[in-house]
Amino acid sequence: MSGDILLFIDFEFSMPEKYQRPQGFFPEIIEAGVAVVQGNTVLEKFSSYVKPNAFPILTERCKKFLSISQDDVNGGISFEELVQYFDTLNSKGIKEVVTWGNMDMKVLRDNCSKANVKFPFQAKFVDLSMEYKRFFGDQNQTGLWKAVQEYGKDGVGKHHKALDDALTTYHIYKLVEKDKSYLDKASSTTIGDRIDLSKLMDQLA
Repeated sequence: MSGDILLFIDFEFSMPEKYQRPQGFFPEIIEAGVAVVQGNTVLEKFSSYVKPNAFPILTERCKKFLSISQDDVNGGISFEELVQYFDTLNSKGIKEVVTWGNMDMKVLRDNCSKANVKFPFQAKFVDLSMEYKRFFGDQNQTGLWKAVQEYGKDGVGKHHKALDDALTTYHIYKLVEKDKSYLDKASSTTIGDRIDLSKLMDQLA
């Protein structure tokens, strides 16, 4: 199979109660979703809950917002096991790691630092939300599922489920790449066929 290998990653993080941030609190990865893609083929999917180390008890706010339970994370893998999994992916020759927003890689770096483990990736990082913003001229940052709805499409699965969000990111990536190819051929973008961009800009302003 030809083509570069790309990783589409989404994490869900722990969060404090509103207005009750414990001393020293930092967000920890508690769910990971990964799609390994080559060409137009998803080679591998990975989904797992991850046990938080520093603040192992989830807040009520976190459980409600993410629809996640304490038993879910208690039964998850350790953060070290997650990093080991990422290390195995490097042997596949990953060209790009694609996320929606920059928080996923920031939190991964911070969690690696706190756990005293080496950051696993050497590939190029792509923040697809910024690519989307630059490509379509959005004035404000656009959420993942709002972006896919602007395309007249549906997200994959449920929002705030890590693997579903990773696959939705891949879905948008394919749509953006398709529109780029249309522009290269001096054709109108497919998104322009589905929404009124002027109205969208007014909504986002």
